Amino acid sequence: MKYGERIAQLREKYSMTQEDLSGKLGITRASLSHYENNRREPDYGTMLKIADLFNVSIDYLVGRVNDPHNELDEDVRDFVDSLELSDHKILEQFSLTIDGKKLTPEEAKRFIAFIRAERSLT
Repeated sequence: MKYGERIAQLREKYSMTQEDLSGKLGITRASLSHYENNRREPDYGTMLKIADLFNVSIDYLVGRVNDPHNELDEDVRDFVDSLELSDHKILEQFSLTIDGKKLTPEEAKRFIAFIRAERSLT
């Protein structure tokens, strides 16, 4: 489940309208709608406000864990946050998948090259 679906689900669980929640967060209703429909990602400050308001972890909001009150162990979070996909050891040790199909080493290299090229354009 994506972050937007989780935000909408929490809002509905607490019987709040988009107007109610956006007011509590200090954002526009349109911004909240974009978040709930996964068209834009909330900034870190907004994610913190949402997590605090609904008493859930940010790990839950972003889909890292399914228990709203559970967080990743700090060592695991540091590892996940610092994965460097261009490290050949990482590519050999872990299965990278898209649509449930494992990427070949060549596909992974092309994927990395594509992202690098895209970033160089911005």
